[in-house]
Amino acid sequence: MPAEKNIPVIGFAGRASSGKTTLIEKIVSAFTEQKVRVAVIKHVHHPFDFDVPGKDTYRHKKAGAASVILASSGQVAMVKDTPDEYPLEEIISRYVNDADLIIVEGFKGAPIPKIEVYTHHSGEPPLSASGDSLYIAVVTDDDIGVSIPKFRRDDADAIAGFISMHILNAHK
Repeated sequence: MPAEKNIPVIGFAGRASSGKTTLIEKIVSAFTEQKVRVAVIKHVHHPFDFDVPGKDTYRHKKAGAASVILASSGQVAMVKDTPDEYPLEEIISRYVNDADLIIVEGFKGAPIPKIEVYTHHSGEPPLSASGDSLYIAVVTDDDIGVSIPKFRRDDADAIAGFISMHILNAHK
């Protein structure tokens, strides 16, 4: 990750519908209660519309604007065309400058420490079973044998504590 900012990063990876977003929401809440500023970067595999059809900013984008920025008191949002998909490092470098922790959802191939969110419903083996040393923990309610720490889905506080100890404290 970008050395000039040195913001600690933790990724959450898992198959579709494994519960990543729900878990991240709980972990962000836990960190927010601790006054930790969290930025979340979510990878999606399809084009998306960020704005509401018919609204001014939507109309600007549809008219051909390469970037549309929506600004109000206390918030800024941007939709920007890119020539290709930015790597995670570039997204962080360009857009994240005011966080204590970056949580990444997706970006399975990024060279960052990751926590897998696993459910047997996918019919696939855990990603962390591949031996990839970047997987540092797994969150599941299933009975799986792993050699890394395992947390239950309903234990967001313990997961946040693990992140604090292994990610936040490592950057101090």
